[in-house]
Amino acid sequence: MSKGQVSLLPGSTVRFNEKQYVILDIADLDAVIAKDLNSGKTERIPVIQLMPDLSLSSKPARQDLLNIKDKDWNEALHRMEIIRPLLETDGGARSTKKIRIISQDNNLNIATLYRWIKAYRETGLLSSLLRSSRSDVGNSRLAPEVEKILSDCIKQYFLSLERDTPVDVWEDIKAACLEQKLPVPHKNTIRNRISALSEQLKMESRMGKKAAKEKFTPHKGGFPGADYPLAVVQIDHTPMDVMLVDDENRETTQRPNLTLAIDVYSKMVCGYYISLDPVGALSTGICLSHAILPKNKWLDKMGITTPWPIWGKMRVVHTDNAKEFRGTMMGKACAEHGIQLEQRPRGAPQYGGHIERAFRTFMAKTHTIQGTTRSSVEDKGDYDSDAQACMTFTALEKWFAIFIVEYYHQKEHAGNNGVPPIVKYERGILGTPDTPGVGLPLPISDETQLKIDFLPYVMRTVQEYGIVNETIHYFHDALRRWMHAVDPKNPKKKQHFICHYDPRDISTLYFFEPDIKKYISVPYKDISKPPISIWELRAAQKHIKDVDHVQVNEELIFGAVKKMRAIVASESQKTRKARTQAARMKGWAKSKEHIPNTKPSQPTEKALDDIFSQPITPFDDIQDA
Repeated sequence: MSKGQVSLLPGSTVRFNEKQYVILDIADLDAVIAKDLNSGKTERIPVIQLMPDLSLSSKPARQDLLNIKDKDWNEALHRMEIIRPLLETDGGARSTKKIRIISQDNNLNIATLYRWIKAYRETGLLSSLLRSSRSDVGNSRLAPEVEKILSDCIKQYFLSLERDTPVDVWEDIKAACLEQKLPVPHKNTIRNRISALSEQLKMESRMGKKAAKEKFTPHKGGFPGADYPLAVVQIDHTPMDVMLVDDENRETTQRPNLTLAIDVYSKMVCGYYISLDPVGALSTGICLSHAILPKNKWLDKMGITTPWPIWGKMRVVHTDNAKEFRGTMMGKACAEHGIQLEQRPRGAPQYGGHIERAFRTFMAKTHTIQGTTRSSVEDKGDYDSDAQACMTFTALEKWFAIFIVEYYHQKEHAGNNGVPPIVKYERGILGTPDTPGVGLPLPISDETQLKIDFLPYVMRTVQEYGIVNETIHYFHDALRRWMHAVDPKNPKKKQHFICHYDPRDISTLYFFEPDIKKYISVPYKDISKPPISIWELRAAQKHIKDVDHVQVNEELIFGAVKKMRAIVASESQKTRKARTQAARMKGWAKSKEHIPNTKPSQPTEKALDDIFSQPITPFDDIQDA
């Protein structure tokens, strides 16, 4: 559980079966001892059935992330940076002193800080810090000329070895503005801009790169900030060293890809995602959702009874590939849920050592499976991976799950000084006689919302026939009141609405209903049509344009998909590429249970060999609109 996030500790008020309880003690990683505040009865309650007690909260429904203006979002981020040190305190004289210091440094009322802290702790969402709409607020945006002066002066005078104070910088800005007969910004504006700068940038500019490196670069073998469970989670991808066979014909397909999230503190695996597709933003998002959410239902589906008791929002996600987060819906979703993103610095291998060692450990275990590719051509020697392959995608998923929860988590770990990951995690959560624990994470109250937050989206209008996306029609009665709606800010334009979708199965759009501020599952208008993936759709569109030379329409698309699947069915014995596409489609169908309220795909196949020459690269071509 990341410090600053909503957590379960003795004294916390929660809800269970619509009743209000207070937690008396934490029994173990799966349950708490709590007292019903009405009856006084004490009960043992499973953690995953608890919800935060928001009975005293009057906060409105959450806005969709895409509807939040950048200016408001940046202000919420700034507020979060101010209160972040306060979220990790537990009250008392030291906490009061800290609040007083931060209020003075930022020229804020103490009551304002308490209000922000309360709002964030009620939800654990960044959007709870958004500025409330007020009718008496004017346009406070600085003129571009003033913005340039402000930026230039901060860079020239504050971010320098001369180390001017914020007041000195403000005086330089004031002089420049008066000289050009421009309005002078308030001192607090300058303080806030300087406060928003990263500490590393300020130290590098004012104290030198050597001093900054000494403070912000970890010692070899260590990892900064990973001093409690879910403080830092590393996420990365790797091909798995084993060849798979398809479920029906037992013919070889390809090596699967693994996306893995690991808790640096305990070395517990937080979540993972195995697929036959190229890795990218979607696989990262699915892995993060799997890491954050409780695993009980997922384990039941796998037929595994051993607990996997790690869930909750992490404080930091550490990645080697920040492009999957930067400027994307996923990056905004992480910020909304209080997850900070950090990229591995170049030339600092100690940052990535934990997950790389985990990959080596896991891949070494796959070398015991028939059909292994080993770790290199030299290591493989004369071993025929294709001929020896016997593991199906479904079997590999279960094999890997058992390996994680029943072997890896339970085994002594050198990185924990010999302590198994599950024991180290339990000590960090529940505490030891010498060190207090950080408490159990509170399960996510709206799992569907969290999953949707990490999916790609499009902006679409609503017409009398519903919504059209990629030539496919969607309809739901809830859309009727939004037919031909005009943009409230520009009556000459139609209003566009947020529609998230799962690329693995586009039979459903998740339409954000502006009035109730909830997502509605909108199916195909023709519900007799089969679920298909976005890559299948685009392959069919390309085939129709390149081969049939006719205008693309919905009937032709589904007809093309049907023909293409039939070709794969007949050709799957002949080429590995066709077998891989068939297995990939089955993988999409299985993993589609990631989002509820959507009909799962049936096991299907897709043709690539005889219909088009260019390969489809799932995930890489999925971008936010």
